[in-house]
Amino acid sequence: MQAFKGVDYMEFDALLSEEELMVRRMVRRFVDEQVKPVIEDHHRRGEFPRELISTMGDLELLGPNLAGYGLPGMSNVVYGLIMQELERGDSAVRSFASVQGSLVMYPIHAFGSEEQKKQWLPPLGRGEKVGCYGLTEPDFGSNPGGMTTRARRDGDRFVLNGAKMWITNGTQAEVAVVFAKLDGEVNGFLVEKGTPGFQAEKIQGKFSLRASDTASLYLDECAVPLANRLPGARGLKTALMCLNQARYGIAWGAIGAAMECYHTALEYARERIQFNDRPIAGHQLVQEKLVWMITEITKAQFMTLHAGRLKDDDRLKFYHVSLLKRNNVDMALQCARLARDILGAAGIVDDHPVIRHMLNLESVRTYEGTHDIHTLIVGEQITGWPAYGA
Repeated sequence: MQAFKGVDYMEFDALLSEEELMVRRMVRRFVDEQVKPVIEDHHRRGEFPRELISTMGDLELLGPNLAGYGLPGMSNVVYGLIMQELERGDSAVRSFASVQGSLVMYPIHAFGSEEQKKQWLPPLGRGEKVGCYGLTEPDFGSNPGGMTTRARRDGDRFVLNGAKMWITNGTQAEVAVVFAKLDGEVNGFLVEKGTPGFQAEKIQGKFSLRASDTASLYLDECAVPLANRLPGARGLKTALMCLNQARYGIAWGAIGAAMECYHTALEYARERIQFNDRPIAGHQLVQEKLVWMITEITKAQFMTLHAGRLKDDDRLKFYHVSLLKRNNVDMALQCARLARDILGAAGIVDDHPVIRHMLNLESVRTYEGTHDIHTLIVGEQITGWPAYGA
């Protein structure tokens, strides 16, 4: 099977700058040389490839679109291309970088004190420290405003009680950005690993995102200093702003997964001989599947690039991101399913990456806003009627 050379049916690359192409080449090489050779084994064992973290830091893949504090301040298009290539390797690798940059570094960068920024952003950007983001609760996923985690002030500290679930990077994180209600208002807090009353437990039995570190967080009379509250993170809107950053990266990442599935299916179809010494690539039904895949990938590429340009101009709205995340992840999942069908029995074993991507995308479709919730976000924007409880 030929090495991956990209998926570009309508001269998409002609719209990218030399810097954007250069960074994508660098990350593509990293994925091909360091991620893909190890990811199947980590997927089988259900463990995150922690050996990749320092290299990701060295390559400036963690928080690349943030500036200052030793961070590169790249464009949002470059950030998207990075996420695309990482997810071409595996959703777990993109999830690690996405959480680290968009859900940990971003809230510290946007809402933290100067002391918090200086303490945490440089080591998080270098991959020397790992962070996680605690918003989702066992009983409140799509409705984060219903959270039951509480914080109260007790002298020179805040005391937190509650639980968070489905937390990426949870067991390996040195710091958690935790949202809790303080006097009825959502606030953000930094909870460091080893704080008494704070515990992270790995979630077992996953069939999806197996190479990702997914945990439950428990806070039982967990006391943190007053200085650990993020001063600007007040109100649920600030937590959702963080999610919007991550969802944008997911929209790019899904294209990478779709590309890998399409490339695998196309190469397999060219090599697989069936009926009269003819490759199955010459069969009408196989071609129909491949054409659907390349069409939808191409549409997603141009739409998402335009969104990146809007984001760099500070014109991208949250409902635009919902449209992207909803479309691209669903598209990628359908590509994975079609690729698995083209591969036949070979599609269910990890000799090929398709089944792993298909399983991962089942989670990506529902995390950071389910497909249906993003449908309702767009629906409200175009009709003016919220339908979340209808």
